Amino acid sequence: MRTEYETLRCSVVDHVCTLTIDRPERRNALNPVAYGEIETAFREVQKDPEVRCVILTGTDPAFCSGEDVKEMMTGEPNPDSMERLRSVRPRPTPAAAAVLDCDRPVIAAVNGAAVGWGMDLSLFADFRIASERAKFGELFVKRGLVTDLGGLWRLPRIVGPQRAAELVFTGDIIDAATAKEYGIVMDVVAHDELLARANDLAARIAANPPLAVRYMKEGLRRSTWGDYGDLGSWISQTLGVLFQTEDHREGVASFLEKREPVFRGR
Repeated sequence: MRTEYETLRCSVVDHVCTLTIDRPERRNALNPVAYGEIETAFREVQKDPEVRCVILTGTDPAFCSGEDVKEMMTGEPNPDSMERLRSVRPRPTPAAAAVLDCDRPVIAAVNGAAVGWGMDLSLFADFRIASERAKFGELFVKRGLVTDLGGLWRLPRIVGPQRAAELVFTGDIIDAATAKEYGIVMDVVAHDELLARANDLAARIAANPPLAVRYMKEGLRRSTWGDYGDLGSWISQTLGVLFQTEDHREGVASFLEKREPVFRGR
């Protein structure tokens, strides 16, 4: 599979593909290139018979801090940018679909902040193992938006609808211990032990018959998750509306200006 990317580091060792989001200067926030490369990398994994398991992580200090708001706003702190509006389509986010469609087990090794779309990305994985430094937060509401499939489709099935409602309605950030208490992560380990723990699990999976593992994942998908298509399309169409609101522009402006937002419901 392809191993050279602008925003990712990729390696395949002993049937385990490790994908590392590599924009540490932006706390691994995602720009259009990064979204595209996540999609491409997972599509490549899907085509490579040598890959039996995937580890997804970030270059310290963060796992993924969500969307690179400044760059998304065409490089300037301009909340009125129309670039985002042009990119909205009535279908699931392509990068999300690529991760969710992957038939190889995916382990998110969450080494730091996983907030906004970064939390959603971790929720798309089959397992989440967290460093003691990890933090999670569905921050979309703070920007006047709805969460992607991670928060609206995966999270309620992981933590239950009431706890999911608390997390998506408040946008609160929780630490790794709380995330384990809620069932979001399988285990919390010392920061320096995170990748070793993830690789141990990946090696145990990769040692099994790969076709049986893929069918097992498909069986779990059918019994646990169902289909995400209709919800993903609704999310994209809803975002197309919310991107045009004053509250979204205020949420972005207040973030860029480092001040408290004032939302007016329009």
